[in-house]
Amino acid sequence: MSRTFPSPTDHATARAEVYLGYLDYFRSVLVSKLEDVPDEELRNSRLPSGWTPLELLKHLTYVERRWLMWGFEGSDVDDPWGDSRDGRWYVGSQQDREQFIAGLHAQSVRSRAIVERHDLSEVGQPGQRWDGAEPATLERVLLHLVQEYARHAGHLDVVRELIDGRVGE
Repeated sequence: MSRTFPSPTDHATARAEVYLGYLDYFRSVLVSKLEDVPDEELRNSRLPSGWTPLELLKHLTYVERRWLMWGFEGSDVDDPWGDSRDGRWYVGSQQDREQFIAGLHAQSVRSRAIVERHDLSEVGQPGQRWDGAEPATLERVLLHLVQEYARHAGHLDVVRELIDGRVGE
C-alpha cells in the first residue's frame, strides 16, 4: 500500500523533510504497483522502448546511489552503473522483485542518513559523477531525484494499466 501523497499544507520541520517525504511517497507507489504483478510481467516489456518493471525498480535504486552516495558525498561505489548493460537497463535472471524491493528500502535508509548529515545548501564533492561539471547542492540533487521518481511512477502507471487495467491517480 502506498503512502498518502504529501500535501503542500503538511507541516514539515525543514525543507529536507519535504524532499524526503516525497521520495518516501514515490518509492511506496512504485512498490505498491509491483507487489501483485505476475513474475512474467515483471520481466517482460509492454513498451516499444523495451524496459521492464523490474529494470525500472533496479534503475531507481541505482539512481539514488549515483546521485547521493557517489555524486554528492563522493563515496566509493562499486559499479555505479550496474543497472545498465550495453546501453540499456538490465536485470539478471537470478534477480527478483523481493531483492529489488529490499535494495530500494536499504538505499532509502542510506539516502535519508546522507540528507540528515548535510545542509541543503552544501555542494557535493568533486568527482566522476559530475562528468566535469561543478557539483550540485544537496537541494538540487534531491529535486532531481523527486522528479525522476515522479516521472518513472507515471511510466509505471501506464505499464500497469496495460498489464491488468489497474490505473494510477
